[in-house]
Amino acid sequence: MRYIKTTIPDVWIIEPTVFHDRRGYFFETYKQSDFQKHIGRVDFLQENESSSLQGVLRGLHYQLNPFSQAKLVRVILGCVLDVAVDLRKGSPTFGQHVAIELSSDNKCQLFIPRGFAHGFHVLSEQVVFIYKVDNPYHPDSERSIRYNEPTFGIDWKIPDNTSPILSEKDKQAPCLENGDFNFIYNQ
Repeated sequence: MRYIKTTIPDVWIIEPTVFHDRRGYFFETYKQSDFQKHIGRVDFLQENESSSLQGVLRGLHYQLNPFSQAKLVRVILGCVLDVAVDLRKGSPTFGQHVAIELSSDNKCQLFIPRGFAHGFHVLSEQVVFIYKVDNPYHPDSERSIRYNEPTFGIDWKIPDNTSPILSEKDKQAPCLENGDFNFIYNQ
């Protein structure tokens, strides 16, 4: 497995070593000792799976402290543009984002630490998306920022003359200026 730093410290791309033969393929999706060596200790407590159709955009979501979540995300069917946005007050990369295509072909994963908003846009006909989290879902602390916040400058790869398919919650998400987040950057 290869651990690749991104433009935002603490956000990592994890590229597996895939072994192919005539039967198919094999690769490790997670090895605690390697993960801790490169990223540090994260105690994942839960794994979730979602399925979405092409054009669905989920995000940008997060949970307030003390219920914030670190996530390790990957795609097992299809392709998404996956995005993490730094919402840590005082961070030198506050408001910046990392965007990467995650697919069943490239088998890459993205590690998103606490203090980040997360979202994805489905680029394929369908996607099955898996994510590990280190804190359970806490509905009262769930928040979002609108996906098309101008200061983020995210190219979601939405085709011209189309709109993404959004949940009602995501349609009502506030802009960054009106967002509710309580993350503090700690060096």
